[in-house]
Amino acid sequence: MSVVDNAIYIDGKRAAAPSSLDRTFAELRQCPDQGRSFCWIGLLRPTPEEIQAVAEEFSLHGLAVEDTISAHQRPKVERYGDVLFVVLRPARYVDHVEVVEIGEVHLFLGPDFVITVRHAEKPDLAQVRQRLEREPDLLDNGPYSVLYAVLDKIVDDYAPVLDGLQDDIDEIEVQVFGGDPGVSKRIYQLSREVIEFQRAVEPLSDMFDELRDRLKEKAGEADLELRRALRDVADHATRVLERIEAFRQLLANILQVNAALVGQRQNEEMARMTQAGYEQNEQVKRISSWAAILFAPTLIASVYGMNFTHMPELDWPLGYPFAVVLMFLLGLALYLVFKRRGWL
Repeated sequence: MSVVDNAIYIDGKRAAAPSSLDRTFAELRQCPDQGRSFCWIGLLRPTPEEIQAVAEEFSLHGLAVEDTISAHQRPKVERYGDVLFVVLRPARYVDHVEVVEIGEVHLFLGPDFVITVRHAEKPDLAQVRQRLEREPDLLDNGPYSVLYAVLDKIVDDYAPVLDGLQDDIDEIEVQVFGGDPGVSKRIYQLSREVIEFQRAVEPLSDMFDELRDRLKEKAGEADLELRRALRDVADHATRVLERIEAFRQLLANILQVNAALVGQRQNEEMARMTQAGYEQNEQVKRISSWAAILFAPTLIASVYGMNFTHMPELDWPLGYPFAVVLMFLLGLALYLVFKRRGWL
């Protein structure tokens, strides 16, 4: 069996640690004061067969057992007779890869038992058990004290996740204004993580209300203190949710700013390309103008260079000066035309 710990508590103190679940069930029924005793069984990555064995031993509802076997449940509280089925989604920030991992913890609470089922190593509920065993007055409240301590642990563990997300957002802001081309992908990935984190935390408010109403039905002094403790954890969860909402809005604003900056950089690049094209066009105009100016004398000179026999200009004394003057005047005329049009 994947039993991490298995103990029977009487009056808030660890009274026995049976070697098997069968022994736990048997010894629990033999406790002299069954109203003040309960067992706490912690399971880590149990197989479907192990979950079914526990379910048969404690008469757990089939739908809740099916949810535990399939996992991937949303946070919720469900009542099946006198058994409470709770699903929680703890979170942790993995610093070396800068991602948020969302886990899953299931709890079955009966009149005289608590069964915690974890599908991952984190969170370490051994710390919760050690804390409760150091506070027998709190543990004496029974299974609901375990639920309170687990909730308190999970909500407290949200704080490092918030700090990690804050660091990521600060880095993204630097990347955005630094013009990093890969920042859009990181903004999207972080937004998805924030949304998943929000889905893990958001249902807690209704869950706390239902748990306090459940405790209110018992109307004992100890239950009153437990309700107050749950209210304190609920306040912490509310603050966590408020920060998550702020992160989500901030990331949306950063995405808009990044899109605006990308558009601005594209416009600046287009302006530079347009300016470069304009300057290139001006150079082409100048080159074309001078080519045309030089082409006119070349054309005249080439005509005179044909040396045909019947060319009156060959025997004309003023033929050469005329050709030179013609080349000069034609070149000057072209220069003035191009200059007037702004090509030179």
